[in-house]
Amino acid sequence: MSSRRRSRFRPCIDLHGGVVKQIVGSSLSDADPESLKTNFVASENESPRAFALMYKEHNLRGGHVIKLGGGNDEAAREALEAWPGGLQIGGGITEENAKQWIDAGAEKVIVTSYLFPSRSFSLERLRALSSAVGKDRLVVDVSCRRRGASWIVAMNKWQDLTNMEVNQDTLDLLAEYCSEFLIHAADVEGLCQGIDEELVQRLGEWVDIPTTYAGGARALSDLDLVDHLSNGKVDLTFGSSLDIFGGTQVKFLDLVKHSART
Repeated sequence: MSSRRRSRFRPCIDLHGGVVKQIVGSSLSDADPESLKTNFVASENESPRAFALMYKEHNLRGGHVIKLGGGNDEAAREALEAWPGGLQIGGGITEENAKQWIDAGAEKVIVTSYLFPSRSFSLERLRALSSAVGKDRLVVDVSCRRRGASWIVAMNKWQDLTNMEVNQDTLDLLAEYCSEFLIHAADVEGLCQGIDEELVQRLGEWVDIPTTYAGGARALSDLDLVDHLSNGKVDLTFGSSLDIFGGTQVKFLDLVKHSART
């Protein structure tokens, strides 16, 4: 009897102000910086390099390093240098700088905002970026916010809604030019109050390329839930609930063991 693919744990390194942090996604605002809510701020001993080496030790490939705003390039390079070819990089990626990040050690580059000048999707930019680094090196971040019965792609640190809805047609179009999707459910990101189950289920129906969902994971059992809802087609990122980020709900080593099951 053939065995189907199982959903796996994908790690993350979120950078804000050059420091590893876990942030409530809906609190990010350029207009009101005081509204920022953080669940975790790394100490001096918890460098981007330290997290990258931890993921390398357990061979947790495909993790994403996300630069949330400016002042994060040095920290991002530190993580990539610790594990060349083991991590993906996102945040401010453009056609002009994408290859530089690949050369700096990124396995793949992750793009959102560049594809939406004036909040409108540009197929021309997607084609150009895919050509610049190669489809196999490109991840499209279709992180989104829920509006009614739909999910709308959000850009600029999830602050601004674009003109793209996350659905079968748009994901099929994007998949022609990239090798993976990354999808933060921005409304529940950092809240540790549960995943967006309907979105995960829909993604399982819609995607045919590797896809990682992030947002709201709060228990070890969430990995099995995502596996069930998506039929193993969607992987899961844990953030604020993890003990390595100061959380109390999920132990990193338990998750590593659970994710490695056959």
